Amino acid sequence: MAEFGVAAPSVKVAGGKPATATGKALSVVALRKTYGDVVAVDEASMEIAAGEFVTFLGSSGSGKTTTLMMIAGFCEPDSGTITVGGRDVTRLAPQKRGLGFVFQQYLLFPHMTVSENVAFPLTLRGVPKDEIRRRVGETLEIAGLSGFGGRKPRELSGGQQQRVALCRALVYRPPVILMDEPLGALDKKLRDQLQIEIKSIQQELGLTVIYVTHDQEEALVMSDRIAVMRNGLIEQFDTPRELFERPKTPFVADFLGAANFLPGRVEKHDGEHTLVRLTQSGGLLTARRHQLAPGTQVKVAVQPGRLRASAADDGFCTGTVETATYVGTLVRAGVRIDGDDGPLLRLEVPAGRGPVAGERVGITVDADDVNLFPTEQGG
Repeated sequence: MAEFGVAAPSVKVAGGKPATATGKALSVVALRKTYGDVVAVDEASMEIAAGEFVTFLGSSGSGKTTTLMMIAGFCEPDSGTITVGGRDVTRLAPQKRGLGFVFQQYLLFPHMTVSENVAFPLTLRGVPKDEIRRRVGETLEIAGLSGFGGRKPRELSGGQQQRVALCRALVYRPPVILMDEPLGALDKKLRDQLQIEIKSIQQELGLTVIYVTHDQEEALVMSDRIAVMRNGLIEQFDTPRELFERPKTPFVADFLGAANFLPGRVEKHDGEHTLVRLTQSGGLLTARRHQLAPGTQVKVAVQPGRLRASAADDGFCTGTVETATYVGTLVRAGVRIDGDDGPLLRLEVPAGRGPVAGERVGITVDADDVNLFPTEQGG
């Protein structure tokens, strides 16, 4: 972890916690970065409110980490502006931006105790010793590390070391904390636990956090809003619910929810409902909220958890269960749809209610759970 510059003054409230300023914490306008002919980030723009938890989500090469590095000051943009608390920091050195940073690697000083590691940024700033002791104690308590101040990093587990790294970024009250895949090196159980702890601390202290991950579930669990990135572009910047239930592009539908896609053609639109005839099975399916004219060729997108298996004579299509895999609370089924080159639909249903391999089933879905994308929209 690195800690940069002198943070903006914090306002103390009862209990010794910093009060969060209202308004805009950070703004990015038309940020662009190229490496030769490769466009790493292309005209990225967003505003992040004070106290908001925002995640940059994408696969390798999507531009998420490059965007974070430009905000931090480790990477200079070709064009665009970055403001923190209304102050233009685009061309400032990292140490002059006053931001906190947490890396995947803990970067703790091995010769220092936990308390000394957490105190380090305050010591650099010449904060009085009594104030350092108070702030370090408060911060360790928030992270559940009150009894660990005298230990060395080698005496801690991976999860405890990451908590110390987080404390070191929190202790001097930066206006924004940047976190670059901080849980990537941990096993799933510990990662899930720390997701909850980080989110709890963020909400308790009203922190503004920008978080980078390639893990969709992690982003959905922790974020107020998510910027889904691909090929340097922000595909959609929205709440987890909107991204999952109302994706604006086929890519977002697939990346967030591993959507099933079926080709079809709009038969009728009556203002509230759109009737679509599926190309391969010939079945009719109803969607809601879409304004598409009759004759429009579409991709029908439905998340596996929204589909239901019913009697073979029911639903918008029928098929045969090819696979049914038990995965704890769920059964993941693959249903081969009847018709020319029938696709394999993926279903996720509660364990104990799932179909079995070889069974004939019909497939149903609520109109609210269907998303339509004009074919010319592409991926």
